Amino acid sequence: MRKSIRVITKKRRGRPKTTGTGTLIGLRLLDAPLAALDEWITRQGEKGLSRPEAIRRLVELGLNVKAKSKPPSAAFAHRAKELATRAVDKVIDPSVSQEERDQRRRRLTKGPPEFRDDRVDQPKAKTK
Repeated sequence: MRKSIRVITKKRRGRPKTTGTGTLIGLRLLDAPLAALDEWITRQGEKGLSRPEAIRRLVELGLNVKAKSKPPSAAFAHRAKELATRAVDKVIDPSVSQEERDQRRRRLTKGPPEFRDDRVDQPKAKTK
């Protein structure tokens, strides 16, 4: 009787794949960020946590964090406008009429007309 054919599988040489196939990104860190990374690794308390794995975890954490940016409140804006008005009143010449002082104050708090389009804190002017 003939012997059956055996399939011989080759053993793969080298290190086993641990992260799967992905895009390789070379990263160079200066001493301060590298020290901060090593400190973060030691705070995790996991034995054998490598730098690449720590960077992967930190990137994942950074991508999952929701930004807590909220626009300034109306009270904050009102207070800032009030403080700006007081500061401008100290600079404006008191011998000028009240109407002229109001006009100067408005011009100083709004800013020069050539810069008004560039301001991000003011709504854009409607164009025709």
